[in-house]
Amino acid sequence: MEIYDAIVVGAGQAGLSSSYHLTRRGVRHLVLDADDRPGGAWRHRWDALTMNDVHRVADLPGSQIPPDSGAERANQFVPAYFADYEQRFALPVVRPVQVRRVTDDSGLLVVEADDQSWTTRTLVNATGTWTRPFVPHYPGIETFAGEQLHTADYPGPEHFRGKRVVVVGGGASAVQFIGALAPITSTVWVTRREPVWIDQELTPELGREVVAQVEERVRQGLPPRSVVSVTGLRLREQEREAERLGAYAGRRPLFATIEPAGVRWADGTFEPADVLLWATGFRPAIEHLGPLHLRSPHGGIQLDGTTAVADPRVQMVGYGPSASTIGANRAGRTAALGVVERLRTATTADPRRSSTPAR
Repeated sequence: MEIYDAIVVGAGQAGLSSSYHLTRRGVRHLVLDADDRPGGAWRHRWDALTMNDVHRVADLPGSQIPPDSGAERANQFVPAYFADYEQRFALPVVRPVQVRRVTDDSGLLVVEADDQSWTTRTLVNATGTWTRPFVPHYPGIETFAGEQLHTADYPGPEHFRGKRVVVVGGGASAVQFIGALAPITSTVWVTRREPVWIDQELTPELGREVVAQVEERVRQGLPPRSVVSVTGLRLREQEREAERLGAYAGRRPLFATIEPAGVRWADGTFEPADVLLWATGFRPAIEHLGPLHLRSPHGGIQLDGTTAVADPRVQMVGYGPSASTIGANRAGRTAALGVVERLRTATTADPRRSSTPAR
């Protein structure tokens, strides 16, 4: 039986960063990726999203992202960068592999796909959130006769021209969608809480403070919150026309029920709608880790850095404070160090336990 020192699950920003640092430290590993081509979640973003529209894409370690004009499609430009990165550093990516579950076998971890399995001493989970879009349930949601779409299915603004669109969600995606849609169609913005707006730039100091707040949640084993839930919302130049049209000022609280032709509030107010656009976020894609029982009583995975407190063989990247491109890069390095430390500890206890030299 072949035993790896580490298996990385996922080849997005966090997974590639982890593999780079593992490779540098001589850790024998594989990267298992569910997609059939490089690019991670970027491959699945809408065609109308350009590099001018996206939040900054951080450079992967050891390689700068090429300059762009802003007009390039993000779902082509970033995957091309990822593909070049995999080849340049000869990262051991295997695809397509859909990991179904990870189990314990006498102290080793068994990573199972549909028709294959791999045995490893440690695991770096880098599956992110894109494959788990979240749509909350509201009374009557199944009766709506129009179209319902989630952020993950967003086809670009032209799809909505001439339609009445209810945008549900209080995050950056909702703000971005309204910025694109309000100038060309009728929109209603619905959020659970009153939006919190900020005018200041996200400075390094503010960024560190925000990350510290998110880190504190996962350190306690609480479900992670998004960074924007801590920072608040800000408008970019692309959203100023929607602001001028009053699209954000007309924000409304959550409706009570969904009906075939629209949504209704508790006071009886009705809003007709052709489309419900759910910008309601994602949940961590971690179902395959269920057999390891990593969740704390508070519902999240408690971490010490990137190490799962419940099972130090497991590193979590792209989870909680590292669920951003910059955070994912940093977490990749931390996770690689965590893997090396775990292998060193295991080798000290039993020299036969690892093929990777302690560093």
